[in-house]
Amino acid sequence: MKGLTNLMFLLLFGIVGAQETETDVKLKKRSYTTTAVGALESPKIDGSITEPAWDLVAWTSDYVEFEPDNGTAPTEQTKMKIIYDDKNLYVAFKCYQKDPETIERRMGRRDDFPGDWVEINIDSYGDDRTGFSFTASASGVKGDEFISNNGNFDDSWNPIWYLDTKIDSDGWTAEMRIPLSQLRFSNADEQVWGIQSTRRYFKNEERSTWQPLPANPPGWVSEFGDLLGIKGIKPQKQLEIQPYTVAQLDTYEKEIGNPFRDGSDTKLTGGLDAKIGVTNDLTLDVTINPDFGQVDADPGAVALDGFEIFFQERRPFFVENKSVFDFQIGGDADNLFFSRRIGRSPQRSPFGATTAYIDQPNNTTILGAAKFSGKTKDGLTVGVLESVTAKEFADVIDVDGSESEELVEPLTNYLVGRVQQDFNDNNSYIGGIFTSAIRNMDDNVSFLHAQAYSGGLDFKHNWKDRTYYVEGSAVMSNVRGSAESILRSQTAITHLFQRVDADHVQVDPTRTQLTGTGGRFEFGKGGGGDWRYAIGGNFKSPELELNDLGFLRQADDIRQYAVLRRLFNKPTSWYRQANLRVSLSSSFDFEGNYNRIQYEIGGFVNWKNNWWSEVGAVHKPRIFVNTFLRGGPRWRYSDENYIFLFSGTDQRKKLSFSGGTVQSRSKQDNFSVYRYEINARYQPLNSLSLSLGVDYDDSPSKTQYVTERNFNGTPRYVLGAIDRETLSATLRVNYSINPNLTIQYYGQPFIFKAKFSDFNYVNDAIASDLNNRISLYDNSQISFEEGAYLVDEDLDGNTDYSFGDPDFAFVQFRSNLVVRWEYIPGSEIFLVWSQGVTGIGDPENSFNTIVDNQLLSQKPQNTFLVKATYRFVL
Repeated sequence: MKGLTNLMFLLLFGIVGAQETETDVKLKKRSYTTTAVGALESPKIDGSITEPAWDLVAWTSDYVEFEPDNGTAPTEQTKMKIIYDDKNLYVAFKCYQKDPETIERRMGRRDDFPGDWVEINIDSYGDDRTGFSFTASASGVKGDEFISNNGNFDDSWNPIWYLDTKIDSDGWTAEMRIPLSQLRFSNADEQVWGIQSTRRYFKNEERSTWQPLPANPPGWVSEFGDLLGIKGIKPQKQLEIQPYTVAQLDTYEKEIGNPFRDGSDTKLTGGLDAKIGVTNDLTLDVTINPDFGQVDADPGAVALDGFEIFFQERRPFFVENKSVFDFQIGGDADNLFFSRRIGRSPQRSPFGATTAYIDQPNNTTILGAAKFSGKTKDGLTVGVLESVTAKEFADVIDVDGSESEELVEPLTNYLVGRVQQDFNDNNSYIGGIFTSAIRNMDDNVSFLHAQAYSGGLDFKHNWKDRTYYVEGSAVMSNVRGSAESILRSQTAITHLFQRVDADHVQVDPTRTQLTGTGGRFEFGKGGGGDWRYAIGGNFKSPELELNDLGFLRQADDIRQYAVLRRLFNKPTSWYRQANLRVSLSSSFDFEGNYNRIQYEIGGFVNWKNNWWSEVGAVHKPRIFVNTFLRGGPRWRYSDENYIFLFSGTDQRKKLSFSGGTVQSRSKQDNFSVYRYEINARYQPLNSLSLSLGVDYDDSPSKTQYVTERNFNGTPRYVLGAIDRETLSATLRVNYSINPNLTIQYYGQPFIFKAKFSDFNYVNDAIASDLNNRISLYDNSQISFEEGAYLVDEDLDGNTDYSFGDPDFAFVQFRSNLVVRWEYIPGSEIFLVWSQGVTGIGDPENSFNTIVDNQLLSQKPQNTFLVKATYRFVL
């Protein structure tokens, strides 16, 4: 604890010193006054900016450089005009460039933000926290994002709006028409909106803004200027209906005798998405039988620690506006709402001893979902999401030829409700959330919770122009069901109530519910000057359970942390921007065990030539893990030290590279990590870009968990030395025929090998010396016969216990080829070809042999689909 105290003292000393030396500069807020088109004809969107209506207002200019040389005049200046009619907002930009030949006109699909671009951000709510962003690239590519939490940009938002651009002798121009139905604003007769405009000057990788900003501002939307002069407009109740139809063909290798694997399957289906403006502030999104066939596949991954792997949500309905429902409680991904639980893979496998063939759905069918969200003029954010997933069955054929249907997932209703109320001139908010997952239970799925509820309260307060903040949350969960389901939760790796050395938890096989709590608290400095800091912590009680509709990796955990950063925002002769950081973190469990302490120092620099580098070092003098032995005693890892170094070339260049390494080693070579990554990107044409990333990871360990066995009435925890290697490569090809017609390819082979040797067992799980922690089996104690290891630990000539060969190799190839055509704004046609190979390789083989024998020699599964959508705007 002495080291923790000393470092905390240094952090606080640095914080005090930083506050004493900083001088904050309050920049003057700008305003722009627009006017209505009136009797004049509204502008035609052609990029020319020549219509008489544009002469009603003056240009506004005087953009100021934001990055890299904050507060100075930009290399090239920009002008902006804004006018409106009763249905639309019109925005014009004139981006000066002395040599138009240097304008970078790279193509890309929507939200790629390629080359030179200019954008406008609109805070039509006037709440200093949320906004709408519209970006125009010089090549005509559109970008649009919803801004939440004063700076989180969500590019899944896809409104209908119109854009055209032109190159001229002065540079380039952009002209936008933004329907008012795509914005949200009050019914006040005279509106005051927040606005900001940013231009990217590609040649110098420079950002300039209309409203001047300090370097590293305390927020984004809160720093906007004002748009004045909008009078008499009426909020538009949005009504959009988008039906779709999908034709799909799956082909795969035929399996002789298996009627479920005859070589091909076909499907024709349809569904509907709708967006309905209930009021001018609140929108109802509805999806019926949604299809996500064009969504990228998840990357390859293998976990040996027993925990669930977290994958990002990629489905459009759940991704759009997801920030409204976000409720983090600390940890990497811990959240009360994890939308991938909706439509998850069925949780029951009906495979039994007499099963010959089985046809089980890959995912649970989402019958429908509705999402009600928005923000009122009084600063109340509301979000309600409800979804129903179908009862799913697997078709089963037994060895005697009998056929049956087996329930693998029950009918389930999911509900999430979220509110946040702004106050204190939008500098503070308080909010709450409630979630529920209610299943229509059946005996076959009695291992699942019948009901799962969670709720929480959160708050944040900013003061002194958002320089300082304090935030926190408190949550509670309750799960109910059969004694079987609650016992399953108690003994799951998230909880492990059966841990043999834990006195504060115990397994009760008669319980029918669990109730847990959690929370977090943090205060810090988020703006002003060159110093930032944060001090906080979070906790999750042993009975906290969120995994029916949320994500929780590990309960029974208390963590504290402190972070101090120094920003170097003023460019020098050798860098554009840089930062240094130092941090510490520690953790305990609810029994008071001191499990972990970690110290880290790191830094980032963007060099003068626009290359970049990041370096850091971490020291972990104390590492105890409650979950390593899967219910056994706390396990101690030897002290660990690691360093990381990543760097990259100028990403604007036609050919650019990045790469790096992580090098970790623990005391007595308990375990090591040697990770190498290299990425290359090549843009031979404005319309074509290619990228390739290769990752190799070698993570040997002397103590990888294998299994638990019984030795003379005593638990025996069997470990082994492991040589673990991972190799993956990710290829992406993007070809943009024009901004509305693109071809994208994604492909990733993934290989994982695990080879065991030097088996051992746990002696003293928390001994500081590795030689006292474990004992190696000698050759006379262990032998390998017919795919299993036989252990005669007491050397009496009889096998005391045995375990299977843990060696394995996993191989996978996933690819996706998507042609996307937005034939009119908001309406699309997708042509998709997906291909996949998954199998088990031979860990004795080299990577090259595995590729030849397990990947290239297998017949892949192919999916071909055509999806067409049409968006009706009513």
